[in-house]
Amino acid sequence: MNSAYNVIVRPIVSERSFDLMSQNKYTFEVAQNTSKEEIADAIEKLFNVTVTKVNTMSVKPKKKRVRYAIGNTRSWKKAVVTLAAGDTIEIFGNQKASEE
Repeated sequence: MNSAYNVIVRPIVSERSFDLMSQNKYTFEVAQNTSKEEIADAIEKLFNVTVTKVNTMSVKPKKKRVRYAIGNTRSWKKAVVTLAAGDTIEIFGNQKASEE
């Protein structure tokens, strides 16, 4: 239905996501209206890997204040994708150097 590039918005860069990479789990921001099957298909097409499991969660907005104006951050959807043993995704070129 959707193109793989429309399903996957961006990889999530955080300390927790880097820790999960050692367990062969990768974290992505995805479009809010996509299903787990669509996410798995998009990851398999884009990175040529085998997906074994997809966990999704909706990140709720947080209240923020800039001077006198009060507003909310945006809401978005996060997906944690588990790959088959032996498969990896090279999100960052220096990933191997940081693990050693």
